[in-house]
Amino acid sequence: MSDLAQRREEEKEQRRAEIVDAAEAVYAEVGWDSATIDQVAKRARLSRALVYVYFKDKQDLHFAIVERALGDLHRRFKDAVSTPATGIAQVEAIGRAYVQYSREVPYYFDACSQFQAYQAGEAGAAEDNEEACLTASRQVHGVLVEAIRTGMHDGTIRPDLGDPLMTAIALWGFAHGIIQLAATKAEMLKKFEIAVDPLIQHGFGLMTASLRT
Repeated sequence: MSDLAQRREEEKEQRRAEIVDAAEAVYAEVGWDSATIDQVAKRARLSRALVYVYFKDKQDLHFAIVERALGDLHRRFKDAVSTPATGIAQVEAIGRAYVQYSREVPYYFDACSQFQAYQAGEAGAAEDNEEACLTASRQVHGVLVEAIRTGMHDGTIRPDLGDPLMTAIALWGFAHGIIQLAATKAEMLKKFEIAVDPLIQHGFGLMTASLRT
């Protein structure tokens, strides 16, 4: 690749990143359902037409945000398992990291939730940005899978649970549901005299208790 071609490619990537930065800022302010391409273009100081050069529609732009969100979550999970020695402790650390993630970057958590509700490839073959999200999602789940395998090997997690990937997906569904319930139904929970943090701790306690040998 010539220097000119490389410089143009770098400029293209920089412009794409600026658009995603702007979309994230709008997302954090108004939520994705209320966000518009016009708002993103205005925040990025670009024309609406230029945004569509990089992203074919709002859903495509959402995929780019989800890819970033999953990349951040993957880094957090990797950090979480770097210290605990046992598999069960790693699983517990991942759970705590997920709760912290949902609170520190709630729009990332929401972006992942919307992506999980989306039927991947429903329009046919997955597009590039969608496929990048699927790859990033597999990497995130992979950290939990390895923690489960570690626990099965060191004796802290039951060896009769079966497929570690299936176990990881089930744990993710349980954990995600508890966190989302706590985030969206806090007022309803108060009527039952249930506080959010104890609910999350109780839910995660049930989850890890089902794993222990």
